[in-house]
Amino acid sequence: MAEPLRVLGVDPGSFRTGWGLVSGTANEPVLIDCGVLRLPSRAAFPDRLHRLLEDLGSLLGRLAPSAAAVESPFHGTNARAALQLAHARGVVLAALGAASIPVTEYTPATVKLAVTGAGRADKEQVRKMVRRLLGGGWTGSGVADESDALAVALCHLATLRYRAAVSRAAARRR
Repeated sequence: MAEPLRVLGVDPGSFRTGWGLVSGTANEPVLIDCGVLRLPSRAAFPDRLHRLLEDLGSLLGRLAPSAAAVESPFHGTNARAALQLAHARGVVLAALGAASIPVTEYTPATVKLAVTGAGRADKEQVRKMVRRLLGGGWTGSGVADESDALAVALCHLATLRYRAAVSRAAARRR
């Protein structure tokens, strides 16, 4: 029997990066671990990126995910913040690539739609549905980065279920 998929969801940030590791299926997800990588706010930006790379590399070695799902950025109005987020995402993608972990990216609206049924759900709605989908296995840290990362991982499991259903339907038509 195949080893269950271990999906690492990542919500990148230049000060905090949320992460959540789940396994199982979209119908029966299992929380393995989750948390937030906090970067020193007073450190120079290049030093924060370096710390993110080191911390994420250590985390990947400990968790051994078989796949990763990363939230892609929304287009904000603050150019500097958007650029810093893009740099942090680059570090996350590079670390995952260096560890040979396949990556799928999802927009915030796609994640919200998969988890709550509404592409414009707010942070609290996402948090409540993550708790419900994980069946009480996650009590929540109060940090949105963590619930967002778990939502990205759950979105990936739901997407895999959908793709499998489409493949089965296509095979029946042949």
